[in-house]
Amino acid sequence: MASVDESVVSEADVGKLVTQLGEFLEPYVRLFGRRENHGHARMYVEGRLQRLERRTVEPIATEHAVHRRPLQYFVGAGLWDDKPVQDQLCEQVGQVIGTRDGVLILDGSGFPKKGDKSVGVQRQWCGRLGKKENCQVAEFLAYATPKGHTLVDFRLYLPKSWTTDRGRRAEAHVPRHVTFQKGWQLACEMLRERRSVLPHQWVVGDDAYGRVVALREQLATDGERYVLEVPSNTQVQRDADAGCWHSVESIANSLPAKWWTTVRTRDGEKGPIEVKAAKLRVVTPRGSGKNRTVGRRETLLITQRGNERWYYLSNARGFSVAKMAQVAACRHYVEQSLELAKGDVGLDEYEVRSWVGWHHHMTLSLLALFFLVRQRTMLKKTHPRSPCRKSDGRWRDSSNSRSTPPLPSRRSQLASLGNSLATSRPVAITGVANVAGRRRELPPGTPGASPDGHPSQ
Repeated sequence: MASVDESVVSEADVGKLVTQLGEFLEPYVRLFGRRENHGHARMYVEGRLQRLERRTVEPIATEHAVHRRPLQYFVGAGLWDDKPVQDQLCEQVGQVIGTRDGVLILDGSGFPKKGDKSVGVQRQWCGRLGKKENCQVAEFLAYATPKGHTLVDFRLYLPKSWTTDRGRRAEAHVPRHVTFQKGWQLACEMLRERRSVLPHQWVVGDDAYGRVVALREQLATDGERYVLEVPSNTQVQRDADAGCWHSVESIANSLPAKWWTTVRTRDGEKGPIEVKAAKLRVVTPRGSGKNRTVGRRETLLITQRGNERWYYLSNARGFSVAKMAQVAACRHYVEQSLELAKGDVGLDEYEVRSWVGWHHHMTLSLLALFFLVRQRTMLKKTHPRSPCRKSDGRWRDSSNSRSTPPLPSRRSQLASLGNSLATSRPVAITGVANVAGRRRELPPGTPGASPDGHPSQ
């Protein structure tokens, strides 16, 4: 993708941000019910965008010189429904950055927590920490097009230890209709609900989803074209070896040089980045071990860069290996969106414990995230990251000073938004795209490979 000339966001642009935030929220405020909730919603979304030491209710209320309890109630137990707000958000995302060749991207993310009171918390695999830890885990759906990318939906994973415990459910106000669902089932639920308002041609995800045969079959039944990563030990059959099962890794090792195509994935800082890619039709199994039977025909895609290699299964036919490699690489954009959400919006900065509070916080945070994406699209400017970035719980000055910079006034805090508008670059789906991001390593026995079926990142 051709690079965009970097330009500094002007003071005039910054001065408009406060007004533009109010205009952005206008279609949403009526969905929060009572009139006083309108101000609470604006205040909380604005607080998610401020450069506070921690963007939780009390610091936000203090910054706005109001009592914390009304805002605390609005977020933690407010009697407003998240779904209409989420529906409106998805419609707006489709209108602003939607294109016919969009990509829906699945990913999971963990939120480390202390104690056992926060809804859904238990000791489980937390990919963010790279180990089992006390955390909450959620499924996220991202949407990426050449115009930009953002998170559009989420589902909280509720472990069996919670769904079967009436006392904990009551204490955290978990609705009665909520039952145990595996991570991939939550992901499939999001796809089905959002696909009609988000124009797209592809669904991508990492091996926590690709390894689930039932998910691939469901996507095919639903008419979705997918490219899902699978583990290196995934067993398939080649046409020439009917009846013999081979790992995708062994097949990749046996391919002659003429099968591989060099694909340009993106323009890096030091020049074009390229991967080698190959694809072939294979038969995938149903079941495992003695219960394994011949399943469907799918396309095995293999990409390699240096010593790293990725394997994917897809139901797509009639596409070049270059196109499929570029689509598979778009999975990287959900990681970028999560990084932006946690770094610039404080997605992981909350102190709510209940089911309602968690969903309210996530809904409002996704509004703040899309405001950043929308502003960047409107300004059509690329700007370096803010010199003050959140790291290890502190706002650090990336210049010569190592001390935490003083917190500016409310308006000047919002001015720092200008430095975040270009954090994410547009997706080059039809031309060039990023190579696949890091894979989630799921040790044996972790939720990503267990009967619970829940991945975490």
